Amino acid sequence: MAPTEASILSNFLLPPAPLPAFMTLRQFTELFPRALQSEPEIKVLYRELQHQRAIDADDVKRNIAAEVNRGEKQRRATFNSRQKFDQVDIPELGGQEIHGEAELFGPSQNHTPRDAHTIHTVVPEIERASAELESQIATMEAESDALLAEIQTSVGDLSDLRYGRFTKTPGAREDISEDVLVTLKRLVAACDAAKNG
Repeated sequence: MAPTEASILSNFLLPPAPLPAFMTLRQFTELFPRALQSEPEIKVLYRELQHQRAIDADDVKRNIAAEVNRGEKQRRATFNSRQKFDQVDIPELGGQEIHGEAELFGPSQNHTPRDAHTIHTVVPEIERASAELESQIATMEAESDALLAEIQTSVGDLSDLRYGRFTKTPGAREDISEDVLVTLKRLVAACDAAKNG
């Protein structure tokens, strides 16, 4: 059975969502300097992060369901439009030829559709149309290559997100413990203010 859109998105985005799935409390605690690893606020921070990830996972589940519904509506709309197109009566071929030629060359009073082209005039027109089509195909191939590269980048980024690897930004420090320590101090201060206030 082929995988569905919902199963692909759920399998890719949701299984690693809980915090303990990729980082235990012990591993989280080891990120802090040894002098602070016994602080009780670390456990509180871990539980808060775990709660936030659960909220994010619920948001992702809702977004997956909405995306599946949107995809289903698009499929139905496409199916309905194809059915309507198939039910349209096609006019007689002669009328199509006249209409098509009028679109290509505009209305003409000097000639009728029957004597519009000779073998000598048709060949250059076909060559011109062929060149235009080749140009359009080349443009579409370039656009599809750019889209494919963008999709591959997005898939790579999602994979990094899934496994907790993030790209290093220029100027970012390798050791984020100082940032975490400052943030923890702010959290402790906010907790103390909440207790006393």
